Amino acid sequence: MKHVTRRSFLKHSITASLALGLPGCVNCNPQARASNSEIRIAMIGLGGINTPGGVGGRGRQLIAKIRDIPGVKITALCDLDQTILAHGVGLFKGEKVATYSDPRKVFEDKSIDAVAVALPNHWHALATVWACQAGKDVYCEKPFSYNIWEGRQMAAAARQYNRIVQVGTQNRSSTVLPQAFEYLRSGQIGQIRFAHAIVYRPREDIGKVSAPTPVPATVDYDLWCGPAPKGRLMRKELHYEWHWFWQTGNGEIGNNGVHVIDQCRWGLGQNQIPPRAITIGGRFAFNDGGETPNTTVTLLDYQPAPLICEVRNYRATKDASAIGKFRDRTGGIIIDCEGRYYAGEGTAGTIFDKEGKVIKELKNEGKSAELENAHLTNFFKAVRSRKSSELAAEAMQGHLSAACCHMGNISYRLGKPSAPQAIQESIRANRELAEAFERCREYLSKNGVDLAAAPAALGPWVSYDAGKEQFVNEFAAEANKLSQRDYRKPYVVPKLV
Repeated sequence: MKHVTRRSFLKHSITASLALGLPGCVNCNPQARASNSEIRIAMIGLGGINTPGGVGGRGRQLIAKIRDIPGVKITALCDLDQTILAHGVGLFKGEKVATYSDPRKVFEDKSIDAVAVALPNHWHALATVWACQAGKDVYCEKPFSYNIWEGRQMAAAARQYNRIVQVGTQNRSSTVLPQAFEYLRSGQIGQIRFAHAIVYRPREDIGKVSAPTPVPATVDYDLWCGPAPKGRLMRKELHYEWHWFWQTGNGEIGNNGVHVIDQCRWGLGQNQIPPRAITIGGRFAFNDGGETPNTTVTLLDYQPAPLICEVRNYRATKDASAIGKFRDRTGGIIIDCEGRYYAGEGTAGTIFDKEGKVIKELKNEGKSAELENAHLTNFFKAVRSRKSSELAAEAMQGHLSAACCHMGNISYRLGKPSAPQAIQESIRANRELAEAFERCREYLSKNGVDLAAAPAALGPWVSYDAGKEQFVNEFAAEANKLSQRDYRKPYVVPKLV
């Protein structure tokens, strides 16, 4: 009989588990690490190089930040584009770093303690669950999940396998926001009425193609598609532009909207998925192949204080004012109380009276770049202590905020083009939503978009039952279908709950 060592048994058990999508966790109940022990982390997903507009490359940004954290060492890089992987190795200037083209090989490497996941959204769940099953802690970039069902499995994996899982919504490590929210909840300026999440960020259209674009020879395209359908590449760029296609991305609300939605939800003290949501919007003026909207107004109907997220990506000119402002802001959060409001972000904020006069200013000790350092430091501290309660943005928080984005997108995808008068009549009873739509209509008009000629989609109200963890009431069947996906084997997200 062939002798099998414990080491080889565990190795083959993990490999089989990952291939089948079954639990294969080793060291699932680890003790706290020594305070001076080195944490070895792998970076999975580096991001495109020289993408149009200079966007992307989140993994490389994280490399720079992680290397500033004492007691942490990046020992491996993983990217399925060989050109990008070679570029990543060059960042280490001769320092030894292992390289992998397949995340599964990273999970098999027992010398790795944790992974940072900066893959496209459609890979977040599978990479996180597989990592947890392999005994790795996970720092996962936002949005936490690609859809609602996957987010629930990711949160379950963190608990089932006793892993430390943090989502990259770094404003959760702000020192300003806790002060602001404590002040707002004190009742000194009245009850909280509403929260506004603002994302006014200009983007260019991505063009379109009349025939499939050849996949770079340096890319394993089957692996890149992973859990998503392996369709033809019908866009000019493989990297980054996946954000604007439903099979791989979640649009701007999932890309940047999740940051401000997360802050607003935190400020409102809401730790559940909203009971219902509605979105109005469209992909205006962009004559391109993108699918996701570039302009939306989404209402997440939390009670007693709802949350509105406004996204604007289009402007007709390079004039900075073309994108518009809401209360002199193009980003961040605004939380309305009775007669007064808070406006700010993770690094600074101000309490105003109803005339716009400053009542109180709050400032961070550092800048936005230092928020990332604080957030990563928080993650590695929890990795050492094995206390998920110490995390600033634990898996369930990531799931809830991503679910808000998914609900907004689902309403939009179920919507129908509607005349502006019909939209106004439909939402007239909801004052804040009606006002947000009018702001949006005015902004579009100033940029040459007439909603009478290019109507916005009016999404239906979609209702979610947190207890049943599914959509209910009218449109439930359609909404539940959009909250999950069919997977290509072997890239199947395991069902854990």
